[in-house]
Amino acid sequence: MRTNLNHRKQLSGLRNVGILAHVDAGKTTVTERILYLTGTTHKRGEVHDGTTVTDFDSQERDRGITIFAAAVSCDWDGYSINLIDTPGHVDFSDEVERSLRVLDGAVALFDAVAGVEPQSESVWRQADRHGVPRIAFVNKMDRPGADLDAAVDSIRRRLHVTPLVVQLPIGKEAEFSGVIDLLTMRAYSWNDTLTEGPVPDALVEQAMRRRRLLEEAVAELHPVALDEFYARSTVSGETLAAALRDLTRSGTGVVVLCGSAYRNCGIEPLLDAVVAYLPSPQEVSAVRGLWDGAVQERTADPTAPFAALVFKVNSTATGRLTYLRVYSGTIRKGETVVDAGTGRTERISRILRVQADQHAEVQQAVAGDIVAVVGPKLARSGATLCVPAAPLVLEPPSVADPVVSVAVEARRSTDTDRLASALTRLVEEDPSLTVRTDSETGQTLLSGMGELHLEVAVEKIRRAHGLEVRVGRPQVTYRETVAAGVSGFVYRHVKQDGGAGQFAQITLDVEPLEVPDDRPEGFEFRSVVVGGRVPQEYVRAVEAGCRDALAEGPLGGHPVTGVRVTLTDGATHPKDSSELAFRTAGRLGLREALRATTMALLEPVAELTATVPEDTVGGVLGDLSARRGRISATTSRPGTMVIVATVPLAEVFGYATQLRSRTQGRGTFTTRLTGYVLAPGVKSGESR
Repeated sequence: MRTNLNHRKQLSGLRNVGILAHVDAGKTTVTERILYLTGTTHKRGEVHDGTTVTDFDSQERDRGITIFAAAVSCDWDGYSINLIDTPGHVDFSDEVERSLRVLDGAVALFDAVAGVEPQSESVWRQADRHGVPRIAFVNKMDRPGADLDAAVDSIRRRLHVTPLVVQLPIGKEAEFSGVIDLLTMRAYSWNDTLTEGPVPDALVEQAMRRRRLLEEAVAELHPVALDEFYARSTVSGETLAAALRDLTRSGTGVVVLCGSAYRNCGIEPLLDAVVAYLPSPQEVSAVRGLWDGAVQERTADPTAPFAALVFKVNSTATGRLTYLRVYSGTIRKGETVVDAGTGRTERISRILRVQADQHAEVQQAVAGDIVAVVGPKLARSGATLCVPAAPLVLEPPSVADPVVSVAVEARRSTDTDRLASALTRLVEEDPSLTVRTDSETGQTLLSGMGELHLEVAVEKIRRAHGLEVRVGRPQVTYRETVAAGVSGFVYRHVKQDGGAGQFAQITLDVEPLEVPDDRPEGFEFRSVVVGGRVPQEYVRAVEAGCRDALAEGPLGGHPVTGVRVTLTDGATHPKDSSELAFRTAGRLGLREALRATTMALLEPVAELTATVPEDTVGGVLGDLSARRGRISATTSRPGTMVIVATVPLAEVFGYATQLRSRTQGRGTFTTRLTGYVLAPGVKSGESR
């Protein structure tokens, strides 16, 4: 019993937290200050000096951005915190997705000047999908133009959440020096070290007014706070803290703090908020998995059967590291586990606590832990490792489809095999990368989430493997969709080559799949066959065959999306019909049916946000129009203009150089993939 109590105590004092934000919002600087203040490091790392702990990769230091999610651990006020610093660039959103899958909470950073930026919104939506509780930290309060109220208003408007501001800044812009805690009504200021004191007289009235607004906002959302507010016309600090904890963990409200990580302001209260408001592994819902078609739950219990999810694989000079989130049970060095998806057994030879690129060996890992293990040879990202006696398959992180491709080849023919091996390792480490061979040209195509994503991947091949590589021009990944369908299309599959033959006859209706926002996507299959003319097991085979056919469309061999297929009739043979025959009929039949429809090409589009000097706006707008961009918003800021436009992704290639030229190097931009739209041009079937 004492052991179980100790385990529960350890779990309640653990936080698995991620840092989420738009690029350049200060995620890595916040992480560095946390490591320094908790005594994990003894020197403050700086991004501009290339001395940060989490941006340890040479490319990250060269480019000054986070590319790979990095895990670190620290202790604060008796709590253990596993922290993951995630990338902020849109091209590396898959790293964020895999991190969010294994986190229990997150800190969302926002720039005090820009507020909610495009990638801030994207990562927030990703966290929504995973149900990850969040608190917000408005960073860079010392910058010219910093405005906490404006940033909070953008959080409310763009993220559609209720922000609960628990601090009042002391000073503005360059004069920013501290915060007032609205729960304790104490002032905290930083001048190399933290100083606590009473609220300055000049700010007492404003602090009282902000405290009242906080009480009213919390009372509207939390029944206990509401009862106390009605009974006493106020809410105590203890009730506020408990209510904020409940609202954060339920996602009903978002606690907002502020500071300046670069100037070491506001990090201690942020750490206090992490342990006070974000949940421990014990306090999140039990993880669900499948086995033999039945849903099973596993709680964060170290004595339960072991189950862990692989969320990252990394090949280092010393071997292959497999990163795990342990959801239940305990794993010890030397034990054997099974990959539930493949049935392969893997031996755990070492268990490591991760500190970015540094590792400390431990003897075991328990439920709630995030660790790296050495030993598994074939486990991929998304795999479930569990004890053989209690298998379970956990839901893997989703992987977005790649949108940009480049042709790669070794500069020396003798390096072709080495390049193939390097590409295989790349795809193993980053599931959002894919490699295929073009059937027409024979070229090897590397596909990813964007131009920068592919640049980083190719550079990694050059640096890590010492290979000289030729790279072609980037090409976007198109889709095909049905513009006008066909009804009653009959396909008959007959094959007789000795022995049992194959026979299947199907009748298909093919039509566009209507979805919101005029962005055709997805696939829907249904059967209206009556009278048992096609048995149910054959209907499933037809659906599988139709899904096979969607891999290549008739226009240019692009994947097909935005289509509904209805099986209306069919016929069978008493001996020659089989699931294989009907799957083949589904595949070949839909291919023929698509040729009989009017098909249209879809191209990927991105939301482009450019920040440019006011005197260059005309030229930038003209250039965006020439790139087929549609301006959706413009926002004026002191001395600059923010332009938001929807632009075909193919037109974004090389835009950085053009923007620098038009703005004398003063303009910046970011992009965020938003979906697919109809591409201009002739549709198939229009001339028929």
